[in-house]
Amino acid sequence: MAAHEVRRRATALAATFLLYGSALAAQTPADTLARRQQRALDSLAAAVRALQARLDSLARARADSGGGDELAAIRAAAAVAADSSATAAASQPRQAGLGLNALNPEISVTAIVHASLLRPGPQTESFDAREFEFSFQSALDPYSYTKIFASITEEGIEVEEGYAYWSGLPGHFRLDVGKFRQNLGELNRWHRHALPEGELPLVHRSYLGDEGLASTGVSLYWPLPFSGRRGTYELFTQATRGTNEGLFAGGDRVSWLSQVTAFWQLSRATYAQVSLGGVAGTNPDSSLKTTLGVVGARFTWRPPAEAKYKEFTARGELFALRRRFDNTGPTRVGGYVGAQVRLNRRWIVGGRADYVESPDTAVASHQWETHATLTFWQSEFVYLRAEWTHHRDTLAPTSNRLALHAVWAMGPHKHELF
Repeated sequence: MAAHEVRRRATALAATFLLYGSALAAQTPADTLARRQQRALDSLAAAVRALQARLDSLARARADSGGGDELAAIRAAAAVAADSSATAAASQPRQAGLGLNALNPEISVTAIVHASLLRPGPQTESFDAREFEFSFQSALDPYSYTKIFASITEEGIEVEEGYAYWSGLPGHFRLDVGKFRQNLGELNRWHRHALPEGELPLVHRSYLGDEGLASTGVSLYWPLPFSGRRGTYELFTQATRGTNEGLFAGGDRVSWLSQVTAFWQLSRATYAQVSLGGVAGTNPDSSLKTTLGVVGARFTWRPPAEAKYKEFTARGELFALRRRFDNTGPTRVGGYVGAQVRLNRRWIVGGRADYVESPDTAVASHQWETHATLTFWQSEFVYLRAEWTHHRDTLAPTSNRLALHAVWAMGPHKHELF
């Protein structure tokens, strides 16, 4: 009777394993279902063989001893079954449990609070909850993804970016559709909390607006099919709605942008980047035609074994803007150069010099600024920054500003560039 009872329990255990394997297969994605089912069946077959061998051993021992301890035999069979169960479970790949949470996007929030002291006054932004940015990112299906960034400020709520993209297209192309910050130079693509200073450079703010160049349209990215010692190259081509006030005076025609970027790995610790891009568009209502060319360069030194403690980066961009009314208008230029040095894991110092000529074709003036920053990088979640800015304008008084920025983030995506 004892052997019969053990055999019955072993049969029930094998049936349980089969039911568990079927339930696991029902939750497995279709593209790996057959392989996982086969592995589960192989593990179950091995467990059944082990149980059968143990039962045969117990039966022989019982026959030799004329009976034996039935309770001990049952315990031995249970121990074998437990070991087999652990082996089968260990052989299966782990996967996250499915449920409603698996369909939710990844949500991150970044906050920027600002305090400043301006001389001469008036003090209009002594304390400012500058921005709370909500980021939603998700894989829509195996072929496409989405990113949405909503910015909440004292002026209201604005969708800073919201686009879907397909990255597995033939020829290694990537297609973006929606509203996005455009690839013009280097820093225009960066969100404010990721900038090396508290604001975009003066030339960006003068020619593109305080928030930079962002619009709705389509973008096509292509990593050019040649690389090696001569570098790696990529091409962006974008067609968007030309509503930027600084470039197109609030027009509504299609604008075109193209940029080529080259990367060179000079050594294990150093690399360089150079980009050449431009944007063009029109506003027939005011007979305006605008072209803007941008050349950017960056050099970075970062020892691989000490990347968290040592780094030097120098970058600069040169803008050439021509706004023509009735095919007449001057070319205005502007740009900046800047550098950041990581002293250790926590402290970063930096500086930047800006220069820009007025984009107004009827005004001949220019502005320049110098910045000095000291950043305490507490962690990837929090950093604090002090920034001093000296500003001069040929048409306005000279000013100095001391600003303090507190930036913190929560969620899986911290201080991403974009």
